Amino acid sequence: MKLGVFTVIFGDKSFTEMLDYVQASGLDAVEIGTGGNPGNAHCDLDALLESESKRKGYMDEVYKRGLSISAFSCHANPISPDPVYAKESDETFRKTVRLAEMLGVSVVNCFSGTAGDHEHAKYPNWPVAPWPTAYSNIFEWQWEEKLIPYWKDAGKYAEEHNVKVGLELHGGFLVHTPHTMLKLREATSPAIGANLDPSHLWWQGIDPVGAIKILGKAGALHHFHAKDTYIDQDNVNMYGLLDMQPYDKVQTRAWTFRSVGCGHGTQEWTDMISALRTYGYDHAVSIEHEDPLMSIEEGFQTAVRNLKPLIIKDKPVDVWWA
Repeated sequence: MKLGVFTVIFGDKSFTEMLDYVQASGLDAVEIGTGGNPGNAHCDLDALLESESKRKGYMDEVYKRGLSISAFSCHANPISPDPVYAKESDETFRKTVRLAEMLGVSVVNCFSGTAGDHEHAKYPNWPVAPWPTAYSNIFEWQWEEKLIPYWKDAGKYAEEHNVKVGLELHGGFLVHTPHTMLKLREATSPAIGANLDPSHLWWQGIDPVGAIKILGKAGALHHFHAKDTYIDQDNVNMYGLLDMQPYDKVQTRAWTFRSVGCGHGTQEWTDMISALRTYGYDHAVSIEHEDPLMSIEEGFQTAVRNLKPLIIKDKPVDVWWA
């Protein structure tokens, strides 16, 4: 298992400056944005796709620092009702898959997407209740007419390029729970799996260890984000978990993203790392920083400090004692 970081937080640094900083922090891997919401500060997709020499130079910079790339990430909405944005999202995804294959990067992370509520909708619609029945009808239409057809094709494309897709289980998108993850995987492609981020599970009331077990047993755990969530029960009593307040309203929000260890303690994180190992995950634990109470530097280094002692790097020994 490797400790890594989602490098979009270092967008103000050049590619080599970012790699130097990650190396100096004692990490093993980087997850790099290629477009969409993460941006592409450290990856010029078109330039790298067009030039073998640039690709070699790019990976040489990574390798000479003893690092690896755990994933490329292009979180966007390929089934958006905005046709321009949907097309851009899809094109970035497919370019990212091609580059991942060329560079030997095994995973491309993204969102499943969210469709509108009918063919001529202007905005995405995320149903969260089965009644009134209009919501159930919208949900079924989105899955059958938009989500499954898109990912059948996109999943086949990923398979053809020997790349796994890590869909982040994120509220606001049609795939946001282990159930919706496995439902889509079964209906589309074995290349489709999860980029599991416990921060999005906690606020939905899902135990991350339980989610790791479910997805690990199905062979559907492709990548892992390390981000925490603090749940303020007093504010939950007022606003509920589907809290629409902006993320910077920390005093009143029901839940807030935190750096690793600032929402849940060492035991919870130890249990997750152990569950990852138990259920066959031996890839990167990639730190993501979205903590409104800490600077990037302090939040990142807090996560590094709290995770380093927990990462299981060596392969397990035979059970010699029995």
